Amino acid sequence: MGYYILIGLIGLVSMLVSSKLKSKFKHYSKVHLQNGMSGAEIARKMLQDNGIFDVEVISTPGMLTDHYNPQKKTVNLSEGVYNQRNAAAAAVAAHECGHAVQHAKGYEWLQLRSKLVPVVSVASGMSVWVIFGGIVLAASTQFGFTIAVIGLAMYALGTLFSFITLPVEYDASKRALAWLQSKHMVTQQEFSGAEDALKWAARTYVVAAVGSLATLLYFALQIFGGRD
Repeated sequence: MGYYILIGLIGLVSMLVSSKLKSKFKHYSKVHLQNGMSGAEIARKMLQDNGIFDVEVISTPGMLTDHYNPQKKTVNLSEGVYNQRNAAAAAVAAHECGHAVQHAKGYEWLQLRSKLVPVVSVASGMSVWVIFGGIVLAASTQFGFTIAVIGLAMYALGTLFSFITLPVEYDASKRALAWLQSKHMVTQQEFSGAEDALKWAARTYVVAAVGSLATLLYFALQIFGGRD
């Protein structure tokens, strides 16, 4: 019962943080940049200032779908961010370019996360089914317990990935804000908005990591706690 209460609370916090993030971006989307630059122009300027000329800035469909692709070397900005000229767009564009700077400089946490992506993408999708299948089989065979433990290890990789993501995201925001301020790309009001928006974006990753850890511990209790 305690686990379900905890997961319920984490789910509630996740919804609140996500809602707050959307409201923050909506609010700061009304804070128009005095320099008149779009998110795409901000991104290209930051890449250029960091000596990065082999990364392309492109538009991608959706809302808050912004991301950096290290394999294709593209900064993918959602349509709103790519075209808009406000504090929210500047924050997101600079943040994604922060990942490109990490890649160019060989930032160790980004390198580690990139190495885990192929493994986690496969393991995370199968782990829960492997765990449940193992638990069912464990009632009649020792082999079932082994399968459940393998599933738990697969899920643990996803949890580890969630926590490795935290320093990557926080560092990208730190690089973005430092550049926006040092290059005088935004006014103080615009900077405060960009900083606040990125803080709420980072909190979504914290909630996701804590939720993943709680679920991992629950599965571990189900697997090991059920043994005689």
